[in-house]
Amino acid sequence: MKKLITLFALMSLSLTAISQIPGGMGGFGAAPKKETVIPGTAQAASKGSAKIIGFLLDSTDSKPVEFATLALINTKTNKPVDGTVADGVGKFTLNKVAVGSYKIVVSFIGYESKTVFVSVSEKNDDHDLGVIKLQPSSKMLSEVTVEGQRALIEERVDRTVYNAEKDASNKGGDATDVLKKVPMLSVDLDGNPSLRGSTNVKVLINNKPSTIMASSITDALKQIPADMIKTVEVITSPSAKYDAEGSAGIINIVTKKNTLQGLTLSFDSSVGARGSNLALNGNFRNKTWGLSLGGFGRSEYNVNGKFESTQITTNNGLQTTNIQTAETRRQGLFGNYQLGFDWDINKYNSITSNVRFGLRNGNNWQDGLQQIRNGSVSSLRNTNSLDESANVDLNIDYTHTFEKPQKEFSILSMYSRNNRANDFFNLIMNPNSTMSEITNSIKNENTSYNEEATFQMDYQTPIAKNQLFEFGGKGILRNVTSDYKSFTAGANGIYAPANTATLPTNVFDYNQNIWGTYGSYTLTTKNKWSIKAGARYEHTDITASFLKKEGQNTVIPPYGVLVPSFNMSKTFKSGTWRFSYNRRIQRPGIENLNPNVNATNPLNISVGNPNLAPEYTNNYEISYSKFVKQTYISTAFFVRNTTGSINRIREVKGDTVKTTTRNIGNEDAYGMNININMNLSNKLMIGGGGDLSYMVLKNNVPDPLLNASNEGLQSNFRIFGNYNIGNGWGAQIFSFYRVNQIQLQGSQGGFGMYSLSFKKDFKNKKGSIGFGAENFLTPQGFVMRNETKTASIYQLSENTMRNMNFKINLSYRIGKMSFGPTKKKKSVNNDDTKGEGDAAPAAPQQPMGMPGMRMGGGGGGFGGPR
Repeated sequence: MKKLITLFALMSLSLTAISQIPGGMGGFGAAPKKETVIPGTAQAASKGSAKIIGFLLDSTDSKPVEFATLALINTKTNKPVDGTVADGVGKFTLNKVAVGSYKIVVSFIGYESKTVFVSVSEKNDDHDLGVIKLQPSSKMLSEVTVEGQRALIEERVDRTVYNAEKDASNKGGDATDVLKKVPMLSVDLDGNPSLRGSTNVKVLINNKPSTIMASSITDALKQIPADMIKTVEVITSPSAKYDAEGSAGIINIVTKKNTLQGLTLSFDSSVGARGSNLALNGNFRNKTWGLSLGGFGRSEYNVNGKFESTQITTNNGLQTTNIQTAETRRQGLFGNYQLGFDWDINKYNSITSNVRFGLRNGNNWQDGLQQIRNGSVSSLRNTNSLDESANVDLNIDYTHTFEKPQKEFSILSMYSRNNRANDFFNLIMNPNSTMSEITNSIKNENTSYNEEATFQMDYQTPIAKNQLFEFGGKGILRNVTSDYKSFTAGANGIYAPANTATLPTNVFDYNQNIWGTYGSYTLTTKNKWSIKAGARYEHTDITASFLKKEGQNTVIPPYGVLVPSFNMSKTFKSGTWRFSYNRRIQRPGIENLNPNVNATNPLNISVGNPNLAPEYTNNYEISYSKFVKQTYISTAFFVRNTTGSINRIREVKGDTVKTTTRNIGNEDAYGMNININMNLSNKLMIGGGGDLSYMVLKNNVPDPLLNASNEGLQSNFRIFGNYNIGNGWGAQIFSFYRVNQIQLQGSQGGFGMYSLSFKKDFKNKKGSIGFGAENFLTPQGFVMRNETKTASIYQLSENTMRNMNFKINLSYRIGKMSFGPTKKKKSVNNDDTKGEGDAAPAAPQQPMGMPGMRMGGGGGGFGGPR
């Protein structure tokens, strides 16, 4: 709803300015001898070099007034010469102000207008107005309550945004819990995210790639606390400035930032039946530099369940039936620590740096894994999978701005490394003994590291009055090494190297260097057309080798790819339409390349394929959004076509199913999604949506035993609601359900979840206490049924997850902060969203077009806050 308010406010400001231009309302350019300008755009700026900045706060609770409109009026002529819109933290900036006397008129629906007088006496006479407090209008208080309740789901021109910080039910969880609530995303019970039915997504943290995601997205998401997530952005049509990676699109997790002056410490904790966490964060900032230090720890326990599987295999005409059952449990420890520094050297130069450390220690057990082969108990074992990792990300970035608005040059760099140990243990017992007699054991050790160095240069400059040109280059140097070895032991427990024919031992080294360059052009017109077109070229060099055995080196030829992108939007009175096309590439990850044999379950083993090539995807999308009174509706229709798809293929080896990956598939997806947000009263907001797609999968393998195809509908639905009880109390409810997911050789079962939470803010606004319950009506948990069907395999497995949970959340903040003139910072990113990842929907210098709407990540053509 704030987008509509901002639109009306800017329309009002524009009409006010136009009405005072000779020629009246004759339209743009009606005055024959004067150039008509739109306040807030580059061409409207006065011919000077002074700058005026400040912050807008609500006088009653000192919270930022987002997206308020400001008009800069010359006091001698009483005519507006420039204007802008406050950003997501209430900050505004007026650039290139000439010498003279002015009044700044601040207006926003629900607040009394306020006038501030400023006198610019010389060329570089900058003014910091500090905090300007706006008084709520008594006539509009009830409406303000409705409009001020920011929707959990927002639609922008190039992305869908889930405002995680507004959802109290996220307290005490991790990023996996947050992603379950985001439109177009789905997360299964194992924590694997997918976008519109595809798991080939690129996950960024504050617009940056990270080795923590490269090793395992599922485990990495558990390392990010939900309390630190501000928003989650789903970008289905990335512009050329993004890396080409991610067939289905990009998920950008934006963490909370602090741009205030002073010193503060915050404390967040949660204690629950299945997990607890503790976070401490400190921030110090003065006018030119800032320092932040934070730490987070999370424990996961009492995550119990059950595993059952029936597997029928046919080999050389012989059919074998194996039934497996086991009790499952999971526990883990996760940590995340970061130190950040930023320095505004002067008006045009700034440096920012950040170092992030991450740790995780996860264990999964299957107790009493019993195998019944053709009606007789054939084996009994206990299994344990261990996943430990440590990662570091280091950024050092420099940004230079110019006197000309929106002109900018940056040099960005990042170093990342992730060390990982992914081991499994099997204790094999005598199935006929009641004493848990151990007869043998198997151990597989797999240590690996993923190392990346990234260098990037970007330049952008406005051309003409309503156009922007961007170009740049980027290099990513990656090295992945996997050292794997297997051991067996008899009843004496002494391990010796295993049979290398079935459980090989080696060191796999994989080097990948990517060199990319891009160009992008943005045009915004007076009649609310926005067009952004661009192209990116990436060249990839790969070397792969096995270090312990000669003659096993893998030859992978280099390849290049041209990735075009096109985004266009048009705003009518009836709503806003957006059209987009982009081409994407999905390079295989280490989990698909690693030749180590994972034999935790002897009936189902898996191995990677070092010879995998990338897959290519074309995405087409058309979307529409509209306000209907107090309701915001958005819908999108999409087509996705993938060639050379990386698919898993299952083969029978004896009575064991072996899973490998190959570039053998074609995937087509046709679908739509819809999101609705409704303010039913000044206290109640509800929303929801759904995603529906029809999948067509083929692997094009001529072997009739391996040939496979599948097609069908898949969908997921969500609903949420917020209710303001009063006296600082609030309640939120959320529910999600996903139906079966189509796979090449079967399907993955559906599941659901729901939660209810209450939150009480302390009177001094220093903290809050909350209570939450998840899946509280289903103590037996959810059952996910997975089915595999091929000419030689039939398998039906059931995984039961007992995830009923109750938790108490507590947060408190000490210290005092005030608003100050800090700059937005740039860092290594894969998009054209300027700033530090704080995705405020409006920019201080918004060009023509829909305020608050971004075209291809480019701020409607001229970027975001600087």
